[in-house]
This record gives sequence, C-alpha cells and structure tokens, in this order.
Amino acid sequence: MPRIPTHDLESAPEKAKPLLEAVNKQIGRVPNIFGTIANSPVALEGYLAMSGALAKGALPATTRERIALAIAQVNGCGYCLSAHTFFGRNVAKLDDAEITANRNGASNDATADVAVRFAVKVAQNRGAVSEADVAALKAAGYSEAQMVEIVQHVALNSFTNYFNEVFQTEIDFPEVAVFEPA
Repeated sequence: MPRIPTHDLESAPEKAKPLLEAVNKQIGRVPNIFGTIANSPVALEGYLAMSGALAKGALPATTRERIALAIAQVNGCGYCLSAHTFFGRNVAKLDDAEITANRNGASNDATADVAVRFAVKVAQNRGAVSEADVAALKAAGYSEAQMVEIVQHVALNSFTNYFNEVFQTEIDFPEVAVFEPA
C-alpha cells in the first residue's frame, strides 16, 4: 500500500499539473511513479528535467534501458523492474534473453555489456571503481560524454528505485518480481 498519495491530473498540486499533463501527452497516461513524485512539484520537475536531458544524450536508448534494468535489480525495486521490463520489451525492443542478462548485470551485446557491468559496479561500490574499470569503457569505445552519462543514469535510476521502495508506489505495469541474480 502506498505510503503517500498518488496524484492524477486533477488531484495533483497546481504546479505539478502541467508536468503531469506533459507526461500524459508523451506516454499516453500518467504512471504511478510520476503521480507520486508529484507530491513535490520541484522533485517532479527535477526528475523530468534530468530524464529529458539524458534522453538527448550520447548513449543509445537500448543501453539506457539495459542500465535501468540492471540498477533496478541491484536495488531490488519491483516497480522499476516492472516498468523497465515493459519499456525494454515494447520500446527498446530488447528480447527476454537480453532483459535477463541485464538483470544479471550484463548484456548479450559485447559493447553494451561493458557499460552495464560498469554501471553495476558504480551502484554496488557507491562509485568506487578502479582505473581498469574506466579503461574497459574507453577500450570498448565509450566517449567521455557517454561515461559521464552512464554514471548519471545510475544516479537517476537509483533515485527512482529508492523513491519507489520508500513510498511503496503501486506497480501499474505488468508485474516483474525481483530475483536473486544468477
């Protein structure tokens, strides 16, 4: 049961309404995460701004989705696993084998695998990665901009993971359970 209200377009604080309307226009509905973050219009604005900026970044959408799945699994967030499994399949066109690999902190794509493994290390070690970890990204062809964005995606996804766990956001996507990585 959610610990704080989940707003819709009518019940949201006035300053959050245009933000939720933009989400509704883009996605076709207002997922519960947005309606719950709307309790703080500035938090919603900040989340949407960071998410929107990163969507225009140097990382491919498929890599962003792979990282989101991996970080949701690391942080044990059922809401985000459910949402990103849905978007991974339906938007990024990831197959079940890839989604499973991502949830296990890897990828079946050699280049993406380096980024996903790095993102997991960043999350698990709270940023304490080695020179070899950064060198592996460079050797795989990742630019400095992409490396920065990987870390920012870890931070953005950790925010939503923590947020949904703290406030017990009701899952409004086909539910996916957290599992122990293989």
